Amino acid sequence: MMLDVNEVSYTYGDREIGVWALDNIYASFEPGHFYGIIGPNGCGKSTLLDLLCGHKFPDRGSVSYWGRLLSAYGKKALAQNIALVPQALPLNFPYTAREVVTMGRYPHLRRFAAPTADDRDCVDAVIDQCEAQSLAPRYMTALSGGEKQRVVFARALAQDTPVLLLDEPCANLDVCYALLLLDIAAQKVREEKRTVVAVMHDINLAARYCDQLIFMKDGRIQAAGATAKVLDEGILKDIFGVEAKLVVEPAIGAPQVVFLR
Repeated sequence: MMLDVNEVSYTYGDREIGVWALDNIYASFEPGHFYGIIGPNGCGKSTLLDLLCGHKFPDRGSVSYWGRLLSAYGKKALAQNIALVPQALPLNFPYTAREVVTMGRYPHLRRFAAPTADDRDCVDAVIDQCEAQSLAPRYMTALSGGEKQRVVFARALAQDTPVLLLDEPCANLDVCYALLLLDIAAQKVREEKRTVVAVMHDINLAARYCDQLIFMKDGRIQAAGATAKVLDEGILKDIFGVEAKLVVEPAIGAPQVVFLR
């Protein structure tokens, strides 16, 4: 398995109390797939992403990348292979958007080396791809939440990693930019066989873009598999406690959810 989660548990508090953010999780992620992680607030979705990128390590079980424990990789090696778009990127210094995107190239540079012409070309390309040209010279402290999100997404693209992790990538985004960024991620999966794992609250966007879905609740995986198989009204009722109806939208060729309450 490319990225494998084996019997993982994680807690933010005292293990003896037994309140686990993640409880006995198994999951595998392969190249050429777009995975969507769906579930209620506080069910462990973002914690799972933090474990997948090595920002946190499990209290029990293991996370491995190509058969090697994630904890055995150095920070630079991990950053060359796995990129994360977090929910928020706190910046206390007035970096420009271009400088932040350029940070995505740092894992590929020698120590103390300046970005090369190829690095600068890569930065320009992803800024263009994310339609962030007008943001490039502006300071991050002057950008809106949605504008910052586009810049942070571009930074992750500049890392040029086999694995791209997205934590609520459409938060604060206008619908046109949400579709643009998800189109870019889907293109990476389709044409370059990258692996994308996205925490998503919008179930209809997940159904449209993700070929694999993972449903979580109370720190556990309740269902996982091909979107066409696991996205059903019963699971939505169990996970979210709402009545829903599935319809197939011919315009996009994907199931969509109509919530009845």
